[in-house]
Amino acid sequence: MAALSGLTKTTDITVAARDVDFVTRFSDNWDALRQIMGIMRPIRKTPGTKLTSYTANSKSGLTSGTVAEGDVIPFTEFEVKPVSYADIAIEKYAKSVSIEAVAKYGAKIAVEKTDDQFLVELQNKVLNKFYTFLGTGTLVGTQKTWQRCLAIAKAAVLKKFASMNKTVTEVVGFANIMDLYDYLGDANITVQSAFGLNYVKDFMGYSTLFLLDDTKIPQKKVIAVPVENIDLYYIDPSDSDFAQLGLEFTVAGETNLIGFHSEGDYTRATGNSFALMGMALWAEYLDGIAVVTVGSTNTEPAVSP
Repeated sequence: MAALSGLTKTTDITVAARDVDFVTRFSDNWDALRQIMGIMRPIRKTPGTKLTSYTANSKSGLTSGTVAEGDVIPFTEFEVKPVSYADIAIEKYAKSVSIEAVAKYGAKIAVEKTDDQFLVELQNKVLNKFYTFLGTGTLVGTQKTWQRCLAIAKAAVLKKFASMNKTVTEVVGFANIMDLYDYLGDANITVQSAFGLNYVKDFMGYSTLFLLDDTKIPQKKVIAVPVENIDLYYIDPSDSDFAQLGLEFTVAGETNLIGFHSEGDYTRATGNSFALMGMALWAEYLDGIAVVTVGSTNTEPAVSP
């Protein structure tokens, strides 16, 4: 009996379910992180866009507000200095699994487990760059205790944003996980985990305090950032005409953070996977990031108007 006219056949379906699953999980993880951090919608950028942060200050402080009746009100001169970093570039990654690995361990371990780790490594690539960038914040100070570091770091970013007439709804913090447990001792507190990150909610005035290990932030250091100062920039892998090169990547949803493609290589009897992404977590104002460490003196970060 003949097939129905217009029937979609298996040969018409070119997007592998595994590719869709990978990009969907990646995007879902980032959506979860954005909600935890309080970041607004990701911002799409074109390839080659410069990652730029700014410092905004008045050149010589506010001019006097005491002005005689009818006199000209003097202007306060402000300056905004850009600090450019690297371009947002498309990054290419690949992994390969041999047929022998599947024969020995089964697809669930050889393919699925390596896919899971591939996804985690890609996520961590973006996060680790962000942690390094946060350490370049220019609101730098010291305090005698870790508790004071948390308090002063938050106060410094609130003061800075107030001086720029910018609203702050929430502040997130980053600290070493050992410092938290050392401070709490035997006290009971709920530490949550998502996206491979440990964090506590509503801790000492922070909407979220992220708890990192020594490789990401040293002990006795605290970093505070208003959520309004954090952006997620990305390049849409489907923006460019990669198909003209014969390269087709699966993307998912309205926000295409990553492109993924898997295929078999018969010449080597391997299954190859390719990921394409251009992502950066970024802060617009360097002087809107407070970095406060435990030291011998209580030295508040210098907040210029």
